[in-house]
Amino acid sequence: MSDFKPIRKSSSSSVEHFKGRHRFEHWYIDNQVYFLTARCRERFPAFASEAAKQIFWDRFDHYAADFGFTPWITSLLDNHYHTLGYLRIGKNLGPMTQRIHGSVAKLVNDTLAERRVPFWSDTGHRDYFDGAIRDEKQCRRAYKYTLRQAVRHGITADWQDYPHTRVAIDLDRGVKRALELKAFLDGVPYKRYQDREPH
Repeated sequence: MSDFKPIRKSSSSSVEHFKGRHRFEHWYIDNQVYFLTARCRERFPAFASEAAKQIFWDRFDHYAADFGFTPWITSLLDNHYHTLGYLRIGKNLGPMTQRIHGSVAKLVNDTLAERRVPFWSDTGHRDYFDGAIRDEKQCRRAYKYTLRQAVRHGITADWQDYPHTRVAIDLDRGVKRALELKAFLDGVPYKRYQDREPH
């Protein structure tokens, strides 16, 4: 690794591997580009209504600003979201995501006919997945993956026609700035993300 970055980890277990696979953990790293994603439990379309989507955007924008996360691109679909962006203070990742998810779950549940508890979930009962971006190639792949979500799911033929894919920073501009800041986790292998790396 050319530039050492201290990594603080959190996990539900101290055992690194389980049944031959790397156990999931969150990495908190300063000055880092992150890919974040989360899905509603059982793929329930909790964000199908415009009201629910507006709740998500209001809370996401609020807490991203509050915790110093600069989204480059974010896409919200009916049951999940993806975002790619820059976080200056790594320890803010956990509390930021907790605030977004907690407030969104409460307020969106208020709009549903039946409350969803838990609201968020994924394989292994994780509330969200975070990936520390390793290099320019992975960054470009994650950006394009997020950009094409509505197309990939058959909502539209052109991502620009879908109002819930929001581009805040152009890809080339973001990559250039990340390289200047040395905001990629250069030199760390991808094995941790082999099952979940965006295409």
